Amino acid sequence: MNDAGCAKEKYVNSKKGNDDITSYFYRSAHRIRITPARLSFMDAEAQIARLAYRARLAARTLSMASSHERKAALLAIADEIESRSVEILKANEEDMARGRAEGMHPQLLDRLLLTPERIAAIVDGARQVASLPDPLEIILRESTLPNGLHLKQITVPFGVVGIVYEARPNVTVDAAAILLMSGNAALLRGSSSASSSNAILVHVMRDALAKTSISPDVIQLVPSENRESVRALLHARGKVDLVIPRGSAALIRMVVDDSTVPTIETGAGVCHVYVDEYADLEKALPILINSKTHRPSVCNAAETLLVHSSVADEFLPIALKALADAGVILHSDEAVEKIASLLNISSSRATEENWATEYGALEMNVGVVSSVEAAIDHIAKYGTNHTEAIVTESQASADRFIALSDCAAVMVNASTRFTDGEQMGFGAEIGISNQKLHARGPMGLEAMTTTTWIVTGTGQIRS
Repeated sequence: MNDAGCAKEKYVNSKKGNDDITSYFYRSAHRIRITPARLSFMDAEAQIARLAYRARLAARTLSMASSHERKAALLAIADEIESRSVEILKANEEDMARGRAEGMHPQLLDRLLLTPERIAAIVDGARQVASLPDPLEIILRESTLPNGLHLKQITVPFGVVGIVYEARPNVTVDAAAILLMSGNAALLRGSSSASSSNAILVHVMRDALAKTSISPDVIQLVPSENRESVRALLHARGKVDLVIPRGSAALIRMVVDDSTVPTIETGAGVCHVYVDEYADLEKALPILINSKTHRPSVCNAAETLLVHSSVADEFLPIALKALADAGVILHSDEAVEKIASLLNISSSRATEENWATEYGALEMNVGVVSSVEAAIDHIAKYGTNHTEAIVTESQASADRFIALSDCAAVMVNASTRFTDGEQMGFGAEIGISNQKLHARGPMGLEAMTTTTWIVTGTGQIRS
């Protein structure tokens, strides 16, 4: 039997449920709760090799699928998640109950939580991705050489992509949707804290794909209870084409430092809001509060407020009070501390560690700077090249801030919370890249493609 026939056979078997490792892990994680001891008999490298092999074979059904078929598959996934939301919420409550029992931080619990509204947003995101233009086979360059060779560079999938992420079940669907639409197979490795949620979501998505022309095996769940599975995934060079981490700074650093598989570095978000001397302060206050408090646990939440000295006496009293009223813990420089003290607002002196910290909580640093350049100097020292915001009515200040900022996204008179794939029209995102190679900023469909050169001749040989 040729490879195509083999792929077809395995696809049919997966639809029948034969040798379905993902379904096995669904049943195990969701119903009997696997422990590391139960998985100790399995070799993690062999496990990842098996999952990657199945995913690569299944990806051929994506390679042969039309844009319409991939879009239809995504819509089927959205419908299935929507119709089985009660089942998904029940599984999520298992994770939430376990997290509460283990004393998980409230902000992490918020990341873990699924609600009917959040499931609706997940479903809407999948449908938005399905409505976007097909990112594959786009002609980027085309020419004919003097010798008659016709050259064409087109976009193609990476192949098998591993996603390593923490307690955010929405990432399970967001990543799968973007990878499927861009023609890639997915190896999804979430955290053990979300094992029940991730397992049911993958199970539901695979059930949806089983009703389409695309193999369910294009979505594989890497078991999270075996910690060695992460390392095995990162060392699966030649079996996995790309690994993308999404989560804390520690997780991202571990993946980038340890992986032998090419990675795209998504980044921690030490994001800043700078209120310029020419700022409209009525705009500045809601931008600040939204940037910090709308959802403080996410990477595009602001961690530091910088205020130009010429407007500090006017803006800081109202800003500090608003932040304090919102429950934000404040860390300040000397100038801000004096103002806070006069207002009887609690604030501790900010340390070097504070300025460089991604809190992911209702905590914020506040400082006074003398110029746009001073703000940029501070950001360059402590920021993570994620998202920086300036509030100003001066185009010159905005232009200078943009020119000097080295980051994935610059917001001018807008909240940092808009650095988001859905908000920017991508439907969903794989993550937000802080690096400069291949992709930067929110990564949607186009970021999950690479290129191939097609060279067509009429018998030419090189002399």
